Amino acid sequence: MKIKNLYITALSFIVFASCKDAEQTPQNANAPAPSFPVAQLEQKTVTGFTEYPASIEGIVNSDVRAKTSGYIQSVLVDEGEKVRKGQPLFRLETQSLSQDANAAKASVNAAQVEVDKLIPLVKKNIISEVQLETAKANLEQAKAAYNSVNANIGYATVKSPVDGYVGAINLREGSLVSPSDTTPLTTVSEISKVYAFFTLNEAQYINHVQKSEGKTKEERIKNSPDVSLVLANGEVYSEKGRIQTSTGQINQNTGTIKIRAMFNNPNELLTNGNSGNIRIPNVYENAIVVPQSATFEQQKDIMIYKLDENNNAVATLIKVSDALDNLYVVESGLKVGDKIIVSGVSKLRNNTPITPNEVSFDSITQPIKALFK
Repeated sequence: MKIKNLYITALSFIVFASCKDAEQTPQNANAPAPSFPVAQLEQKTVTGFTEYPASIEGIVNSDVRAKTSGYIQSVLVDEGEKVRKGQPLFRLETQSLSQDANAAKASVNAAQVEVDKLIPLVKKNIISEVQLETAKANLEQAKAAYNSVNANIGYATVKSPVDGYVGAINLREGSLVSPSDTTPLTTVSEISKVYAFFTLNEAQYINHVQKSEGKTKEERIKNSPDVSLVLANGEVYSEKGRIQTSTGQINQNTGTIKIRAMFNNPNELLTNGNSGNIRIPNVYENAIVVPQSATFEQQKDIMIYKLDENNNAVATLIKVSDALDNLYVVESGLKVGDKIIVSGVSKLRNNTPITPNEVSFDSITQPIKALFK
């Protein structure tokens, strides 16, 4: 009797549990699919930038060197001073040169006396014309030596070859200098305009040329867009620049080509030796773009969830041509009108049914503002 009661109790529990499962199954089956934000793709014109390290130089950088040997007697300017062409910068000691000049002057006088003495003798046919011509030649030689010494005395005052700003003064009073010195006395730079030099590797150069309109190098340079300069402090320089020229050939040692851009420098903010980054714009007109946060990687492929007609999230492979800020420029895999899941993709699996929450396309393509500067 006891065993029979236990059997009835167990059977009742099984029936109760089965009824409970039967009540819960329809309820779970009717639960709504999870909600995800969805946007319909539109075409958009976007601009990205490619940056290259650049070095800044004044449009004129003239090394100042001594044209004669001597000791620096005085430095007449200071570093960073603005000077004019022809302005004295250094003065060399000229005592020995003055002594040489006096000796050369005495030689000129002696040669002149000899010529003056021989002229009447030639007229009287006492001596030959050859002797007089020899004396005249000696006079001209003495004059040339004297003029050379005088020129060296003039060279003792070292003047600025151009308008500009004085750079570092490498040698001071008491230093012996000569025309053969490898180190210049200083460098004077004209910085009303500056050059920015940067390099592209072979692939980058080919890509740049292919994007530029024109059949010749001159036409492509003329049609190239304005470039920007990002300063060392991260700020973008206020003046736009233009690419002017390139070296025209790939350096076989480095595999790069050198490009020169020019910037106006009205406030003289830039100076010789500055560094920065050249920023070249890349414009994509009527492109399909998606937020990078809406994508995920699968074996190095970039994937995105596209919504099908049954509101299922379908994993779709896309090909990306560029990454701009927080966006990808899509080359293939999507078309205008497609709907994509824009966030929460890590919670999805292929063919997962969802409840779409429509959001505007513009709201997902806004640039992300930096939280820290």
